[in-house]
Amino acid sequence: MKIDATLQNLSDFENKSLLIVDDDNPFRERLARAMEKKGFEVIQAESVQKGIESVKSKKPGFAVVDLRLNDGNGLEVVKEIQSNNSSSRIIMLTGYGNIPTAVAAIKEGAIDYLAKPADADDVEKALLADPNKKAAPPENPMSADRVKWEHIHRVFELCNRNVSETARRLKMHRRTLQRILSKRSPK
Repeated sequence: MKIDATLQNLSDFENKSLLIVDDDNPFRERLARAMEKKGFEVIQAESVQKGIESVKSKKPGFAVVDLRLNDGNGLEVVKEIQSNNSSSRIIMLTGYGNIPTAVAAIKEGAIDYLAKPADADDVEKALLADPNKKAAPPENPMSADRVKWEHIHRVFELCNRNVSETARRLKMHRRTLQRILSKRSPK
């Protein structure tokens, strides 16, 4: 196994606590188990409110925060982490990889942005990456078809699952949109 020069070791950090905020319980628990095996002290939260409470009780050195949570926006948790521990390394996770959200996450203090489903190795690389060096390209980036599918579904959700409104905003025929929505996500 080659050692990546752009990565730091977890042992270099005094605070090894990792807050994972995600409302997808199976994903959060899988990620938590994997990150514990890598040496992190994991704290889990499934909502913005519980995430903020966790930040106040134990100022995490690392955080992985989902952007869209049932009770609000993950950026609220990022702001709270930054105000409590500005040296914390924060990664934003989302099922909807888009540039404006990535910019907002970085402005709030996140050091990186990963599209779901991200695996534990990707999360670890992002958390331990040297902020002064350029990150290595992802091993398994989303395909162009998957990015298109994610974008269409995001607009569909933002239009309250209204097919006609979504088709109008995406400037596509309603039947074409219905066909796309009925298919499984591409790899």
